[in-house]
Amino acid sequence: MNGSVVARRNRRKPTPYPSDLPDAQWELIALMVPTALPGGRPAIHDRRRIVEAIFYVNRTGCSWRQVPHDFPPWQTVFGYFQRWNKSGGGRSNPRRAAGEAP
Repeated sequence: MNGSVVARRNRRKPTPYPSDLPDAQWELIALMVPTALPGGRPAIHDRRRIVEAIFYVNRTGCSWRQVPHDFPPWQTVFGYFQRWNKSGGGRSNPRRAAGEAP
C-alpha cells in the first residue's frame, strides 16, 4: 500500500455500532455514570466509549474478550462494568435497600 492510502485510512472515523449512543441519549446517561475518584490517576479512556462498549457486549452477546479494538481494551471495559455493577452504577437497588439478596 502506498503511504497516502494508509494515512487516509487512519483519519477515517470509526463506523458507528448499533449500540452507540446518539448525543441526546448520552446527555441523559452521562449524569448517571460515576465520575473518577479524586486523587487517582487521570482517566485515559472516555467514559462514553466505555458505556458504549458495555452496551455492545449486552446487545451482541459476545464475550468481553471479543470487544472490537476501536473500543477501550476489554479488561478496562470489564473492570468498569464490575465496579459500576457492584456499586449500583449510579442507580439504587431496591432489593439491596430492602435488605434482600440481589
